Amino acid sequence: MHQSDELPKPLSDNLMTSAPRHNLWICSGDLPGLQRHAKIATALRNLSRMNFCSQCGNPVVQRIPEGDSRLRFVCETCQTIHYQNPNIVAGAVPVWGTQVLLCRRAIEPRLGYWTLPAGFMENGETIEQAARRETVEEACATLRNMTLYMLVDVPHISQVHVFYRADLVSLDFAAGVESLEVKLFEEDEIPWSELAFQTVRRTLECYFSDRINQVYPVRSEAISSSQPMKTS
Repeated sequence: MHQSDELPKPLSDNLMTSAPRHNLWICSGDLPGLQRHAKIATALRNLSRMNFCSQCGNPVVQRIPEGDSRLRFVCETCQTIHYQNPNIVAGAVPVWGTQVLLCRRAIEPRLGYWTLPAGFMENGETIEQAARRETVEEACATLRNMTLYMLVDVPHISQVHVFYRADLVSLDFAAGVESLEVKLFEEDEIPWSELAFQTVRRTLECYFSDRINQVYPVRSEAISSSQPMKTS
């Protein structure tokens, strides 16, 4: 967990005052833990790739099954059709007074950049449960008063990002195994040029805009691969 505080280099175009400011700890975790939790990186690397059937182990081919209209991975030995569907990323906008909690990533992609606590939904849990779990894993923080807020379609990587507005139960937070540090930010302190993902930036933009009138509609938007990441 002892990594350099040097600011990360930006990626190429291809592709959060009343609370104390000293709540920057590291909670239990080690390097194997970081490697074990590098979920987003693994999912991006393996997106839409499949070589062997998970049922019988034989090679698969891509073809359009009878009665379908899309290419699927099909095992011609056991005839299993492998359907690949979008992944759901669940997260939260954790609030304490006028401040928002952000995590500085300890894993790729976007190592060293700031993000809202979020991650892939697991089998057997609700989206809200996933957002709570990810907040515990990344920020060692607990939430209350969770309200669905933002749904962002990211079709070019086959993901849907869902964010809840939520209040921090207390100032008992810390950097989890996937975070270098965790910190509360006022709106004018948000490191806009160092945010990890467009979905995080857009969620924060909407949150601070909606906060002016204290009206928070459930929003639904989409982000395409052609939209460049803003740097300010």
